[in-house]
This record gives sequence, C-alpha cells and structure tokens, in this order.
Amino acid sequence: MARVTVEDCVEVVPNRFDLVVLAAQRAREISAGGQLTVERDNDKNPVVSLREIADRTVDVPTLQEAVIHGMQKHVEPDEPAEDDMASLMSSEQWAAQAQATPPRRNEADDMVFEDVEPEAVDRDGGKDAKGEEV
Repeated sequence: MARVTVEDCVEVVPNRFDLVVLAAQRAREISAGGQLTVERDNDKNPVVSLREIADRTVDVPTLQEAVIHGMQKHVEPDEPAEDDMASLMSSEQWAAQAQATPPRRNEADDMVFEDVEPEAVDRDGGKDAKGEEV
C-alpha cells in the first residue's frame, strides 16, 4: 500500500486500527461485487478501498455499521412480537402457580444413614481395589 494513501485516510479516520477494519470491510464489499466509487487504476481491492475512504466517496458510518452487523452472532429485534407479549403477561400466572405448589420430595430426602443395612454399605467384603483387607 502506498504510504500517501494511508496518510490521506488518517485525516478521515484518525485511529489507524479503525482504518484497517473499515478498509478491510470495504475491500470485502468490493470483492463481493460492490460498486466502485473511484477508478481502479490497476490497484487491488484494499488499495481501492483506502483511496475511497481518503476521497470521502464512501460513507464511513455505513461501513462501521456493516462491520458491527457482520460481527454480530445473534441479532435481537427491537420490539417483542405479539406472541411474546402474551407469554410475558401469563408469567404472573406461572409465578403464582410455582408459589402455590410445594416442592416435590422423594424417598432419598427422608433416608437417614442408620436406616441403611451394613451389608449394603460394604459390598466388597471390606477389601480395597487390590483385594487387601481394609
């Protein structure tokens, strides 16, 4: 890349790291078939993208939004759907039901160690893994 091109771009995007990310995004757009806003002059896509940024022929905030959108894994809608509102309204009923129902218990909750027979505790006859008595 030509140093002059980068120095011209720093006037538009002061942070060089941001400049690299934005130029890479624009280069990907060009590779995907995006319309060029400057003449190619036998330059590769990264150089063309830097020249576009330096000449202010591309919208930098739009590139920033494209970078953010490209890195998002899960995009949440701004407003909940009608079905979601109905389920939120019925959540009060679920909470009331959960408070009214006592927690379920099983036999293990009531079991005390003294209730267990000695034969059940010492199944290997008092021997360790090597077969020796403990």
